[in-house]
Amino acid sequence: MTDLIVGVDVGGSKTLAQVEGGESPGRSTGPGAAIRPGRALASGAIIVDVIRRALRDAGGREARAVVIGVAGGGRPEDRRELERYVRSEGLTSTVRATTDGEIALTAAFGEQPGVVVIAGTGSIVLGRTADGAIHRQGGYGWQMGDDGSGYAIGRAALRAVGEAHDGRGPATALEPAVLDASHSASFEKLVRWSVEASPAEIAALAPAATAAAEAGDATARTIVDHAAEALVDLVVALVEHAPIPPPVSVAFAGGMLTAGAVRAALDARIARDDRLRRLAEDVEPVLGAVALARMLVTAG
Repeated sequence: MTDLIVGVDVGGSKTLAQVEGGESPGRSTGPGAAIRPGRALASGAIIVDVIRRALRDAGGREARAVVIGVAGGGRPEDRRELERYVRSEGLTSTVRATTDGEIALTAAFGEQPGVVVIAGTGSIVLGRTADGAIHRQGGYGWQMGDDGSGYAIGRAALRAVGEAHDGRGPATALEPAVLDASHSASFEKLVRWSVEASPAEIAALAPAATAAAEAGDATARTIVDHAAEALVDLVVALVEHAPIPPPVSVAFAGGMLTAGAVRAALDARIARDDRLRRLAEDVEPVLGAVALARMLVTAG
């Protein structure tokens, strides 16, 4: 029997699989595959491809256990459908699909209490209490939530460009930055692009906005500061409702918080709240998925 175990971190912009237990480590990336309601199989095809390539890098074809942490995986029926699909592809007989939040919490704190802020294409804040219960704030998708996310920043940048173009807002370096990031040759083409763009494509504008903020653009700076405040509001709301004694350890995960202006603004805001203490180490959620897969093997 193979000794390989696989952890997978699935977001809106990227899917990452990591294999442990082989002669050499296996690691592979692919497009985002966050689950949309009732469309687990569409996500599954991408996830299976990424797992296969990671297994091949590690010198294997099958895994003893696979754990998949997937954005949009809050619905049990979608997780079960994804698990069935992965098993049907012959990758493993032991697979567990969970949320991207659980694997991030595990990567940051193991089974100990703590709070993790995830901000990539979307956003969510999750906390684990001493009894193991998991509490959440936000994470309701691009229409109802995702405050402080790449999508929220990208959309705010688009609005700022529109307001500046009409003279309703200040001139901003965001216009050329957003035109370039969206591969739009003119403002008119940007308008057409924005109407058809997916949430992930809107989120892809966020790095241009954060770069403009770092370069000193006042409008972009306001957008970044608002994003950080929105994320802290989610943390504070969770801490006030969940029994996690202060100081509460807070970890960051997701592409918007690996570095840059949003992370710096969030750091500064958390430092001003005596109830919160940021975890010094960066969090790599895929390692939480690997750890959960290892637990599956041990339990089995």
